[in-house]
Amino acid sequence: MNISFHGHSIVLIENNGKKAIIDPFINGNELTDLKVDDVKVDYIILTHGHNDHVGDTIEIAKNNNATVIAPVELADLMDQNGVEAVGMNIGGTVDFEAGTVKMVHAFHSSSFTHDDGTIQYTGMPTGLILNVDGKKIYHAGDTGLFGDMKLISEVNGPIDLLFVPVGDHFTMGIDDASYASNELIKPGIVVPVHYDTFPPIKADTGKFKEKVNADCQVLKPGESVKF
Repeated sequence: MNISFHGHSIVLIENNGKKAIIDPFINGNELTDLKVDDVKVDYIILTHGHNDHVGDTIEIAKNNNATVIAPVELADLMDQNGVEAVGMNIGGTVDFEAGTVKMVHAFHSSSFTHDDGTIQYTGMPTGLILNVDGKKIYHAGDTGLFGDMKLISEVNGPIDLLFVPVGDHFTMGIDDASYASNELIKPGIVVPVHYDTFPPIKADTGKFKEKVNADCQVLKPGESVKF
């Protein structure tokens, strides 16, 4: 098993000879180490419909004949673009060949902006609970702080690895994210995501690392989590 971070909220999971990528925002993301044509995956998992998370999903899916797993309205958008998609919703769990993924609440918004400026509703935003090779991984997606993170971790945990947004402005900032980690989720390892990509979400990840009790791994794009 290998789990790596690739800038913004992109996470790549490799297990059982299969690969899944979460929220592959590559073109327009100056902080990623990836190039769309080089991405080889079997699955693409989307937390919500914002363009900086859907990113290059359609092109990657077509290049790889990959299956997209997404909230049902967002999966419909993928279907409209000729991409095979599995639509699911909050509370549901889907098996994929690298593990399982369950969708849980996130407090945010979710829509996709087309090239002509049309905005399409893409369902509820979600977080993800993944079970990969016996490890429980919580990718919180884009979210503010909410108390049911504790319930999510108790029901689905213990959480071995947490990916949590720290960039503020559109999601939790450092104070709220550290509270979520320390008091609500209590993971073994925490990795900050969704920061520095754009000026409004610049964040001091060193400060975040000082504030959390878990093993905080601030990863550069392309680096893997050390279990």
